[in-house]
Amino acid sequence: MKITYLGHSAFEIKIDNKKILIDPFLICSPDYNISGVTDVFVTHGHSDHLGNAIEISKRTGARITAIFELANYCSSQNATVNAIGLGAWLDYEWGKAIAVPAYHTSSLPNGDYAGCPCGYVFKIEGKTIYHAGDTCLNQEMKTIGEIYSPDIAMLPIGGQYTMDVEHAITASEWLDVTCVVPMHYNTFDAIKTELDEFERSIRNLGKMPYIMNAGDFNEI
Repeated sequence: MKITYLGHSAFEIKIDNKKILIDPFLICSPDYNISGVTDVFVTHGHSDHLGNAIEISKRTGARITAIFELANYCSSQNATVNAIGLGAWLDYEWGKAIAVPAYHTSSLPNGDYAGCPCGYVFKIEGKTIYHAGDTCLNQEMKTIGEIYSPDIAMLPIGGQYTMDVEHAITASEWLDVTCVVPMHYNTFDAIKTELDEFERSIRNLGKMPYIMNAGDFNEI
């Protein structure tokens, strides 16, 4: 399995010949090759997370997994969708995933309500990966750590609209996670963040910070 950071909160997870995208806002990876994408997971309706999901689905046939209201919108735009709610495992050819709570807002491009925001927990090839979506620090992370025991957590650190570095460090403790990937920072002026404190603090906790530029990847 290979995890590639595509910038902002976007990631590709590749398993054999299958490609999974999460929050495919590809402003930092404009030349990304969408060929072979089988699944797209969207955490909420804001444009910097819905991103290119609809276009990718229409061009590749990839299904978009999203909360019911957001999935209905994507379907109205002729995308292939998998409409879900929070809290049940979903089976896929490559493993399984579950939508978990995130504390944020969610709206469609026209401003309409897009359902509740969420994060996702993935179980793939014996590893558990948590993508928090856009969220503040919250007690649900203790539950996610206790029940799902993630190996890798993708956490927003940019502040302003989500957790900042300080709260992301606390989240990594509550999740009891081994590897932490920062996301949702430095894309815009409002979320400019210095990484030194994050990297130092995560290492001091005995955890591994995976700091990646767009296009960087790790094989796990």
